[in-house]
Amino acid sequence: MTRCTKMLAAVMAVVAALYFCGCQSASVQPDGKERGRTMQDVCRFLKDAGVYYIATVEGDQPRVRPFGTIHIFDGKLYIQTGKKKNVSKQLDINGKTEICAMKGDEWIRISGTLVNDDRREAKASMLDAYPSLKKMYSPDDDNTQVLYFKDATATIYSFSHDPVVIKF
Repeated sequence: MTRCTKMLAAVMAVVAALYFCGCQSASVQPDGKERGRTMQDVCRFLKDAGVYYIATVEGDQPRVRPFGTIHIFDGKLYIQTGKKKNVSKQLDINGKTEICAMKGDEWIRISGTLVNDDRREAKASMLDAYPSLKKMYSPDDDNTQVLYFKDATATIYSFSHDPVVIKF
């Protein structure tokens, strides 16, 4: 091996060691953007994934279930459910939640507090984004519930790049 080849091999070994020991990090700018990523990128990631899993708490028992609705309205990231469902009752007691989804070789975790929005226009916007839900929900019924994230942090992970942190 030439001296240059040995030096390159040593540098690559150090980089690999730092990466695989978990020493990588992502810097977050004051506006919550990292590498130009925004809440819109979080929404796109979840839509592209198709299904995400939402975790809530019921007493001392964690509860996880699949979801598929994600929408931006009025500058906030929303999900939709039915008020008759257990997930709605759990979020009424404790709005803290976490979402997880995987797309390709990346996965995302979003943590924050979900806040109920009873405005008709918020419900109508969600249902317009997901017309198939109009068979079960209406912006004027007593069951449709839309909730938005407050104080959220999304982290996109991969084995091929450093974590990307997005706050919104």
